[in-house]
Amino acid sequence: MAIQLSLVLLFGVVLVVMVRGGSIKPGPAIVAILFGFSLASTGAAEPIASFLQSITDSIGSVDSSINSGGR
Repeated sequence: MAIQLSLVLLFGVVLVVMVRGGSIKPGPAIVAILFGFSLASTGAAEPIASFLQSITDSIGSVDSSINSGGR
């Protein structure tokens, strides 16, 4: 849950920076947000969440490996 909240905040900040920087206009940004909400209510939400969880687990295992000296 904490990782999902962090990803939501990260993507939100990236979206705001892109809008303010002019690389994406407010209209397409709103469409992207609405697409995300729509996607979350479909059957694709669970595979996407599983994929993101596997990525965060992989990053965590690499971090643990590095911090333990590779043992």
